[in-house]
Amino acid sequence: MVSSKKEVISVQNARVHNLRNLSVDIPHNKLVVITGVSGSGKSSLAFDVIFAEGQRRYVESLSAYARQFLGRMQKPDVDLIEGLSPAVSIEQKTTSKNPRSTVGTQTEIYDYLRLLYANVGIPHCTSCGKELKIQTPQSITRAIRSWEEGTRIKILAPIIRGKKGTHHTQWDRLTEMGYARVRVDNEEYELTDPPKLDRYKIHTIEVIIDRLVINAHLAKSRLIEAIEQALALGEGIILVTKIENGTKTESDNLFSENYACADCSLSFEELKPRNFSFNSPWGSCPDCQGLGKTLKIDPDLIITNYDLTFRNGGVMDKQLEPGTWRYSYYTALDKAWDDFSVDTPLKDLSEEVINRLLHGSSENISVVFESEKSRWESKQHHHEGIVNTLYRRYRETKSDYSRRYYESFMRKDLCETCQGKRLKPSSLAVTINDKTIVDISNTTIEQCLNWIAETRKGLSKTHQKIAYNILREIESRLKFLISVGLPYLTLDRASMTLSGGESQRIRLATQIGSALVGVTYVLDEPSIGLHARDQDKLLLSLKNLRAIGNTVIAVEHDHQTILSADHVIDLGPGPGIHGGTLVAQGTPEVIMNTPESYTGAYLSGKKVIQIPKSRINGNGNKIKIVGAKENNLKNITVEFPLGRFICLTGVSGSGKSTLMNDTLYKGMMKYLHGSKGRVGIHKKFVGLENVDKVINIDQSPIGRTPRSNPATYTGVWDHIRQLFSQIKEAKLRGYKPGRFSFNVKGGRCETCHGGGQIKIELSFLPDVWITCEDCKGKRYNSETLEIRYKGKNISDILVLTVEEGLEFFANIPPIKKKLQTIVDVGLGYIQIGQAATTLSGGEAQRVKLAKELSKKSTGKTFYILDEPTTGLSTHDISFLLTVLQRLVKEGNTVVVIEHNLDVIKTCDWIIELGPEGGEKGGLVLAIGTPEKISQIDCPTGLFLRDILELYSASTSHRTNPIETTE
Repeated sequence: MVSSKKEVISVQNARVHNLRNLSVDIPHNKLVVITGVSGSGKSSLAFDVIFAEGQRRYVESLSAYARQFLGRMQKPDVDLIEGLSPAVSIEQKTTSKNPRSTVGTQTEIYDYLRLLYANVGIPHCTSCGKELKIQTPQSITRAIRSWEEGTRIKILAPIIRGKKGTHHTQWDRLTEMGYARVRVDNEEYELTDPPKLDRYKIHTIEVIIDRLVINAHLAKSRLIEAIEQALALGEGIILVTKIENGTKTESDNLFSENYACADCSLSFEELKPRNFSFNSPWGSCPDCQGLGKTLKIDPDLIITNYDLTFRNGGVMDKQLEPGTWRYSYYTALDKAWDDFSVDTPLKDLSEEVINRLLHGSSENISVVFESEKSRWESKQHHHEGIVNTLYRRYRETKSDYSRRYYESFMRKDLCETCQGKRLKPSSLAVTINDKTIVDISNTTIEQCLNWIAETRKGLSKTHQKIAYNILREIESRLKFLISVGLPYLTLDRASMTLSGGESQRIRLATQIGSALVGVTYVLDEPSIGLHARDQDKLLLSLKNLRAIGNTVIAVEHDHQTILSADHVIDLGPGPGIHGGTLVAQGTPEVIMNTPESYTGAYLSGKKVIQIPKSRINGNGNKIKIVGAKENNLKNITVEFPLGRFICLTGVSGSGKSTLMNDTLYKGMMKYLHGSKGRVGIHKKFVGLENVDKVINIDQSPIGRTPRSNPATYTGVWDHIRQLFSQIKEAKLRGYKPGRFSFNVKGGRCETCHGGGQIKIELSFLPDVWITCEDCKGKRYNSETLEIRYKGKNISDILVLTVEEGLEFFANIPPIKKKLQTIVDVGLGYIQIGQAATTLSGGEAQRVKLAKELSKKSTGKTFYILDEPTTGLSTHDISFLLTVLQRLVKEGNTVVVIEHNLDVIKTCDWIIELGPEGGEKGGLVLAIGTPEKISQIDCPTGLFLRDILELYSASTSHRTNPIETTE
């Protein structure tokens, strides 16, 4: 161990989760990797001890209001932590779900772009496109005098525009200045009786300067005097309101000393950063409110089956039931239209009839409604159209349930007003070097960096001085994003579409840019989602953080990262109850020379993941996607041979997720299961009839609260509850299986509602969960806990590990079978009732995989897994591969999106996309077996060639290699 306490973070006797009195010294200002098998306690040490204590000490330095919650925030179960510096956590789990959050806003690059465009942008007329010029009082006067003779006008000076507050001080000030009337929020008031304004609402106040009539008798001096007075009071902006003759209708015309188009008589206010914000009413498109998309009725979601008739449910999956208004209405339509029948298959109806059904017609029809209780007739009823009816009901309903129902027939589509650009027309008419702010947001990080260089050269000397610091800030942030391997992302990419690894690396780039010193950074597998080719960039970024005086602690399994670390801490030796101890620590060489370390064995090559003796050829069938063009896919055609273990790989951003999740998976779901989701752009699918179902096993949580756990998710808890209800004492008391559920009243603890924990909401920090004081975390009331099976009550079962449960229920086949599948995927160490919120993405994915394994295989299932090695050590990957190959042996197809070379080398078939990310990707670079790919000059092929050669050298002396798939 490192001896000097001043130079280390010293953790003494940590007992959080499965840590068993762990004591370890972590050197300051070093790149430290915490590794070990899955479940060995890595995250517990890094996040639940080091970061949690750092956060707790930070809160302790806050106000008394913040400190009042400290008694309810659990301190990590550790004897002593010394040398702890301020800690920053950069995890994978915090990807934003806000549709307004983008890469640009998350990194603050877009904020600087708004500042840039507000200061050096050139505005143009939204009508004719000409460059706008500053207006003068004389030009404003000429424009007004050109209006129609007899036009009555009011000249107003806006003094408050869209600001909260009571603004009561304005009334006395304006009265002293001699003004008599104001317009407040479009209502006129005498200053002798001004309105009382709500301080929490946004208000607009305009002073009425003068009332005039445009005619030959209007003195030019009076008009120009009023304009100059309004411009002075309104700080360069005035409103001239036309009062239409004979009506009360008023129309406002804005004039400004800043920008105006002489040809179109259009004026625009002075540019400010808020004019370019799609999160502000000053800049956002008025129709989509800055989202870029609006909900629209999709005819494909209304007509669900063209082979059926209207009567039998071809429209909206609803049959026509006699005695309902719907039945009466459409049978009347049947009689009124000669070319329509409710008994004709929809595919046999003409396109014109389908259009009338969906969008309506003008002719009147007579509808006779009859039921058991009433009969009435409507003779003047025109067909509104199914689409228009759904829209109307959607707008009128106040029921959340009805709103969700109508939204099931809608799809998000580009806003017709802004075409997805999010901003209002005047903001989109401002350019720098002929590029709008949206044009720049649509470019990749790399392209934006090139634009910055061009812009710096193209600006005038004055504008160069104004923009110098802004451009420097944008440029530095762009370079940081490139340094962490994200040059392919666009600034307008929605944060919710980013993978966990991409989101984490964006936050890492932000931290690099902040240039803090003396901070402990705790990272959760930063290499996730990165191709082996881009690892060097990430490692360089981590080393730069270290070089400026920070401690970087990464929970990591990647061999390249471990070998590059200054200090490695290997926990284990096994998972769960078998882990939580220090196996070895020191340089990578020390770890490799520690016999007890699984990590060291794989790093040194003493252990390797075996390559199958032969590749599986499959069943001869295939699924083909023709003309895939979603996102960056370049009209590609891809074949997936069925009955094989397939790996879809390529550099980050090459189009893998778009091809697999957005196109293939959604297309298969629509064909096989009738899903209504939008399928990625393509020409056609071929061969979907060769599979009977598709299963997407992703890394999303199996539940959002501690109430969810592996037992409830896999269904084994139902069998356990049934078992407890059969115990003699339970029968005597009349307890049914529901008595042993912690989700319903009866047997659960009502203080925590069966959760075992209570959520404390903190306004300034994430929510905190504390143990229920009544049941002490046992979830059940005392009467329920009196029922025991083999000496254990229902709460005791929840805290058993899956391995312990497998032994405990060895004689109960239904329970044993489901628990065995969880052990098979390498999760024997987790507790049966472990809260879903404590499972990593990789663990959640393997719980889902276990659930699928427990089902009876049809041999025609198509499994999709997105980076299943997340959170897995090389030792754990070997177990995962055994499970996946077992699925393939049964005749199923398994497709993984993966960068891990140990997985890629064991696949039967590889499909590589590339050659780069973003717009430079989306092409099929190579297809074939690993041996074939290794001979091709492509990113994966280059690394695969090395690993296959290394494998051959390391196994040449082995006489008894592990058996693998034949």
